[in-house]
Amino acid sequence: MHIVALKSPDSSDHRSVIHPETIAKLVSLEGASVSFESGIGHGINVSDKAFAELGLKAISRDECLSNGDLIITPSSLTLTESASIKKGSTVIGMLNPFYAVEELKALCNSNISAVSMEFIPRITRAQKMDVLSSQANLAGYAAVLEAAQHLNSALPMMMTAAGTIPAAKVLVLGAGVAGLQAMATAKRLGAIVSAYDVRASSADEVKSMGATFLDLGLDEVEGAGGYAREMTPERAKAQQDALKKFISASDVVITTAAVPGRKAPTLITTDMMSEMKPGAIIVDLAAESGGNVDGSVAGQDVVINVPGGSITLIGCKDLASQLAVHASKLYAQNVVSLLTLMTAEGVVTPDEEDEVVQGSAVVFNGEIRNAMAREALNLPALATGKGE
Repeated sequence: MHIVALKSPDSSDHRSVIHPETIAKLVSLEGASVSFESGIGHGINVSDKAFAELGLKAISRDECLSNGDLIITPSSLTLTESASIKKGSTVIGMLNPFYAVEELKALCNSNISAVSMEFIPRITRAQKMDVLSSQANLAGYAAVLEAAQHLNSALPMMMTAAGTIPAAKVLVLGAGVAGLQAMATAKRLGAIVSAYDVRASSADEVKSMGATFLDLGLDEVEGAGGYAREMTPERAKAQQDALKKFISASDVVITTAAVPGRKAPTLITTDMMSEMKPGAIIVDLAAESGGNVDGSVAGQDVVINVPGGSITLIGCKDLASQLAVHASKLYAQNVVSLLTLMTAEGVVTPDEEDEVVQGSAVVFNGEIRNAMAREALNLPALATGKGE
């Protein structure tokens, strides 16, 4: 079994899917030989020579794609690459199947199996494979630093002989892994932190971070697996109206809301932003999936005029990759844990009956199996027992 590790095709993503601390586990998989795309460790300060000394071989990207039995990538491949992969191989990574539709079809045409790590189910035995949580944790931390860097005032209260500086008010929308880490980080930096989530069950977690949970008096919106489900337009409008006064009083707002397989919900409208304080900062962690904020653009800072000045809307892109060393270490461990489950005797042998495989194997032997991916592509549901 030839395992190959690729760099991201996006030059702004500096993560590596292999890390020196996980190499021993990777090469110890029975029958495995491991190669990597030359330069993969540049973003984490690891040279090709250092990886070679650990038993790996540096090859070109084209060689990886044409020779790999198991291809590990941090993100989805390009359409051309998806069509040129060695037939019958397996691809593992954050494949973004809802947006990389044509790439997904190309994998099917080449009889490829594709495991999208975003779909790892939230069950106890899959925690070590949960790449969304490992990357979101870092993104939540980085979001607060991003806000602090753009804010033209301090986060903590400071008492000086010249007077007292009040603490900044930080509002976090969404209490998933990223949101909770954002709350904890903002609190550690001395801000006054409040938060809201559509799941009332998250109130205790919010309070454990030292933040105040906002009870808007609305029905909760909780779906399967602990994720939020899509809101009706009426519920979304009621939420926006209720949040307006809290947003206008905040110095920093961090949005983290996402619904699997759907465009991110709009939490903050243009009208709501018009009432914000001049100098306020919004960090939209959901910008890559459509954005929680009107006008959000992934990878761009947008300056929006408001009465008396302007605010800055930061559309995040690959925020975890800004912390590439730790993001790569965690990602690589997630991958190794998944490979341990899916390989045996030097062969990739995913068990279709396994809950983890059922949830994450988007394409299996050239057929789209994942239920959410099939729905997104307007394909009929499979017979019960496949792709749930």
